[in-house]
Amino acid sequence: MPEKGSARRRAIWTPSNIITLARICLVPVFVVALLSPWPAWFGVAHLVDDGAKSLVAAGVFILISCTDWVDGYLARKRDEVTDFGKFMDPLADKILVAAALLALIELQVLPAWPVLIILAREFIVSGVRMIAASKNEVIAASWYGKAKTVAQIVAIVLFIVKDVLIAPGAQSIHDPLYLVSWSVMLVALALTIISMLDYISKARHLLGFKPSSKAAAAQEDRPPSHEELEAAASAVIERALARGLALGTAESLTGGMVSCLLTSVPGSSSAVRGGIASYALGVKEDVLGVDGALLAADGAVNSQTAAQMAEGARRVLAADIAVSATGIAGPAGAEPGKPVGTVWFGISTEEGTCTEEMRFAGERDAVRRYAAMHALDLLLRTIDQHPA
Repeated sequence: MPEKGSARRRAIWTPSNIITLARICLVPVFVVALLSPWPAWFGVAHLVDDGAKSLVAAGVFILISCTDWVDGYLARKRDEVTDFGKFMDPLADKILVAAALLALIELQVLPAWPVLIILAREFIVSGVRMIAASKNEVIAASWYGKAKTVAQIVAIVLFIVKDVLIAPGAQSIHDPLYLVSWSVMLVALALTIISMLDYISKARHLLGFKPSSKAAAAQEDRPPSHEELEAAASAVIERALARGLALGTAESLTGGMVSCLLTSVPGSSSAVRGGIASYALGVKEDVLGVDGALLAADGAVNSQTAAQMAEGARRVLAADIAVSATGIAGPAGAEPGKPVGTVWFGISTEEGTCTEEMRFAGERDAVRRYAAMHALDLLLRTIDQHPA
């Protein structure tokens, strides 16, 4: 019998995770290659001067950096995205970049102030991520973060090799490679700050800058009308078509309402991959790959279920963006800490998955309409933030 998605997620020793751990283990090799007198150790000092040693270290650094793409590709291709991998993969990048920057300071190739900016950003974002995890929320990474990492890697490689390639006796400030190295580093620093501000902005409700979504949601006196829902769906399709993005849905309490609204828009066939009305727990587990143990222990109305529903819909439907909604529409079904009107939403892209809890007031139909409108709003915002 084929292995279910929940079992795959629980596996740790996947090829992608092994590559991630190997990347961390290779970081000391890079540091030794850059800083130590290894040519003398191996008796090849007459063949390998300091310039060649720097080029070897740059090659090792590039090799380690390329494994980041390999493990991510394998995890998605083999459907083996794990919580362990989500934790270790960005950690491996941070260890590699931090080690390289500190080594460049040791070599007096790079001043300390750019390193302080980069490391401060990582401490701040890690702190925000810990707060989000403590509240069972996931903050999706944006393209700013990926661009930041690429720019940092390119800048580090340039700083490793620039003194080797600059002609002897040339004034550094007039050398093109010197100017390129510092230009890329400044771009990396700008993306470092921008990605931090973007991350903080997404988590501002966790930091007290806006009301928590776990509080009663501020609403109008009436639920959205059918015309308003149709207008929101039209806006989603228009933006998705303009960006060339494929959408998918996984719905529980709304029972396919969001998918119906989207597919009612003319031209939606070019943007909507489909929708899964996963009303029953068995459908959530068997079709979307939601962890059966999670459903048995905590039911379907929680952050993890919403996240796994969205991830499952994106995978099954081969969509670029998938939204999920699972909650209690009423009149019955309330649980301790989960009153009628509690709805968890998930939004999943290739960059990651985030969840959000809302509490809507009103009768069953009102809750379903509010939930559908919020799901459409999540899609719209995610499309606008999606990398071009």
